[in-house]
Amino acid sequence: MIGKNIAELRKRRGFTLSQLAERANMSKSYLSNIERDLNRNPSLEVMKKIGAVLNVDLLTLLNTNNNEEPTYFLDREWIELINELQDSGMTKEQIPQYKILIEFIKWQNKKL
Repeated sequence: MIGKNIAELRKRRGFTLSQLAERANMSKSYLSNIERDLNRNPSLEVMKKIGAVLNVDLLTLLNTNNNEEPTYFLDREWIELINELQDSGMTKEQIPQYKILIEFIKWQNKKL
């Protein structure tokens, strides 16, 4: 079940097997064996690496109840940014407008 959870979370996050393996600093074949439940007991260290890349806690990786939403973690800096945006009066409805602004800034930076 651990492998199935990892594969599901990986797909939800938009990672290929290769991308997750590279970011977790492990071989693609080893990760594949975990996802296919050929390796049913990955080490805690391996689980931490996978969880860090997928941005979920260990309980989410071990969760056998697939009906629950995964628990995602945000870095403190992201939470502070969100709080600052809320404090400045930004609403959820304005997020698409800010995404356009961010894309414009990224486009400008590529031109430099």
